[in-house]
Amino acid sequence: MRRAHDQLLTFASFPGRVEPTNNACERDLRPAVIKRKNTNGSRAMWSAKGEAAVRTVVATARITSDASTFSTVLGTIGA
Repeated sequence: MRRAHDQLLTFASFPGRVEPTNNACERDLRPAVIKRKNTNGSRAMWSAKGEAAVRTVVATARITSDASTFSTVLGTIGA
């Protein structure tokens, strides 16, 4: 396994394919953080885990699927 300091300049080895910052990830997390702040978080762990699972499916469907996000969520729930 590579150590963290070996991975520090990975973006230089793959120009244009790996971003040098994590801004895209931070932007993707922002809506969840704002919701958590506005609602004072989840009162139960099952609720927090459920919301994280749904957000993961939705985000993945937006990136990879040709199907609609809604149909992907329904397919996941029905599986």
